[in-house]
Amino acid sequence: MKTTVKSFIYIYIFNAILLLSFSLPYSSSQTIEGDWHGELKVQDITLRISLHVKSTRDGYTSTWDSPDQAAFDIPSTTTSFAYPEFSFSHTGAGFKFTGKVLPNYSAIEGIFIQGGQKIPLVLTRKPIQPSPGSREALKEKYDKKEVYITMRDGVKLFTSIYTPKDKSVTHPILLNRTPYDIEPDGPSSFNIYVQIYSRYTEDNYIMVFQDVRGKYMSEGAFEDIRPVIPEKRSNKDVDETTDTWDTVDWLIKNVPGNNGRVGIFGISYPGFYSTMGAINAHPAVKAVSPQAPVTSWFIGDDFHHNGAFFILDCFSFFYSNGHQHRVPSRKGFPSFRWPVPDNYEFFLSVGPIRNISPKYFGDSVKFWNDAFAHPDYDDFWKARDPRQFLKNTTPAVMTVGGWFDAEDLYGTIHTYKAFENQNPESLTNIFVMGPWYHSQWAFGKAENLGNIYWETDANEKYHKLEKEFFDYFLYGKGNGKFAEATIFITGSNKWSEFETWPPKNVEEKNLYLMPDGKISFTPPSVSGSFDEYISDPMKPVPYTEDVHLHRTIEYMTDDQRFASRRPDVMVYQTDILTEDITLTGPLTADLFVSTSGTDADYVVKLIDVFPPDTPNPEEQMIKVPLGGYQMLVRGEIFRGRYRESFEKPQAFTPDKIEEVKYEIPDVAHTFKKGHRIMIQIQNSWFPLVDRNPQKFVNIYKCGEEDFQKANQRIYHEAGHPSNLKVMVLK
Repeated sequence: MKTTVKSFIYIYIFNAILLLSFSLPYSSSQTIEGDWHGELKVQDITLRISLHVKSTRDGYTSTWDSPDQAAFDIPSTTTSFAYPEFSFSHTGAGFKFTGKVLPNYSAIEGIFIQGGQKIPLVLTRKPIQPSPGSREALKEKYDKKEVYITMRDGVKLFTSIYTPKDKSVTHPILLNRTPYDIEPDGPSSFNIYVQIYSRYTEDNYIMVFQDVRGKYMSEGAFEDIRPVIPEKRSNKDVDETTDTWDTVDWLIKNVPGNNGRVGIFGISYPGFYSTMGAINAHPAVKAVSPQAPVTSWFIGDDFHHNGAFFILDCFSFFYSNGHQHRVPSRKGFPSFRWPVPDNYEFFLSVGPIRNISPKYFGDSVKFWNDAFAHPDYDDFWKARDPRQFLKNTTPAVMTVGGWFDAEDLYGTIHTYKAFENQNPESLTNIFVMGPWYHSQWAFGKAENLGNIYWETDANEKYHKLEKEFFDYFLYGKGNGKFAEATIFITGSNKWSEFETWPPKNVEEKNLYLMPDGKISFTPPSVSGSFDEYISDPMKPVPYTEDVHLHRTIEYMTDDQRFASRRPDVMVYQTDILTEDITLTGPLTADLFVSTSGTDADYVVKLIDVFPPDTPNPEEQMIKVPLGGYQMLVRGEIFRGRYRESFEKPQAFTPDKIEEVKYEIPDVAHTFKKGHRIMIQIQNSWFPLVDRNPQKFVNIYKCGEEDFQKANQRIYHEAGHPSNLKVMVLK
């Protein structure tokens, strides 16, 4: 489930190269046989592609090379072609390619589409020389060494060290610790991570990558989000803070040419390990950048939001990542082979989630079983939240994330806030949020997410800022002047800088739900006003309109018209706005509800409704009409049984009016003049989230007989003013 840097790149590279092999039409007057060359610009690196085409009785065959990945003579698969149009798709990898051959056969032009990403591909007859970030170029500039670093308890962690050949000056160290395989292929093989971060190799940073304890080639036992041991009494009391400390200490003492300064960075799970590196940090650690850091797997990250189980991500991730290696090994575990090409149908057919483990996991995935054994917010979950230890921080910190990160948005925001609230003002604590999906900020360009375009490349400013951060604290370059919060405001699509986050110059307002599907800034004065509908867990509301296997990255900006047309989704909207309204900071849903059942989930969605005459941008590949588009700005779920306490769930009293109040992650969005603000409320979000049976039972153990329809009411009357609290930027 997690988008790792390596796996993300390889999926795109592998599939994109496959596409190229079928971009060649037949012509009686021209030949497409022979060699074609191009560059695949994937994320922040450029990869050379060579395609070798032969004609056969049945059409054409081809093989391809990716010399920058040391991949050669790879056979291609299938295609559909009617000159000059070409299309190719691969259902297993989930991509589609469409392209054209120019009339003079001088080039093959096409677009590769996968997971919301659209990457242009152009092939010509001219060979292309290695780019500065290619493996060949890096080998001319860097040496690689693979070592085992011994921790204080004797466990050895596998580590790859890339050092610049230039020894005329000393260089800082950038450390990335990961559970996702650092590719130990010997000193002649340079992994994909080094290529991605070429902006650092250009300045001769020493790059270090390490398999964390118990993963791939490292020794020891792996533990998911391993808790910090606050009081360590012996060398046997180890956690990720001690492993980081011991690693840094060894590097400083044993890597020639280092300047005694270390930076730690990482995205997602490696972001969690970056946070760990800031706790009781080694004196040499001067800068830490947790990016989309895993922070709370019960309250807001990845696998639970407000106690609701994110079954689609959890199942996919732990099926391939939840198994343990008995001994160090490079061997990974296979991804799940879906029996049907529709995750909605699959999870509905599974029935109660208790059926998953005996059918697909057994006892092989420890964390899956741990999650089921701890349905409420108990000490198991509390111990795995690092925020309680983010005190007395000594390195400078830059926390980074995306407004449309489906995985660790909560962790990003609340990690920054924990550093800010638990340390003196003297701590350099920087917060950066852009219009990105999970990890998008680290690579290449970020010009859109799904159907929504930002009118700029949001990554250009960020890459410069990240580099300046590490350059200052590790090399001593620059003036060290950084804004506290560098924020991309969607809607207006501009970067802004703030002295604090949330900004100080805001006005707190309430968007009150009103009769007849209206929204007002003034509370309702009528009595006896509510909306009533039936929620059926056997027909849950889907989280997105299309049919697919893997959770999409663009669902957080998807058009919500499909949901607004369902009878079990309540819709409220403002009149057409007469001026721009910019919201910055957290949202608070405050609902007054009743249910005929004894439990219920509540999903609140904040939506930007575009004017009916909104044009589609020329660069939009899949022409979804933007006139009337209902853009999801933020959506969040809350498991109603936790309305009083996450520790002690409580049943609803059937048909009794009760308050459900919860925080929704921050936004930074401008609702422009001529648009409308919409709020949608529903009771399911499937299969993003598991189904609530709407009966107060242990959902992890309940049976099919426990699932029941429920009559739901949303109240908007005097005394019960359901609303969404927002912060309006002045």
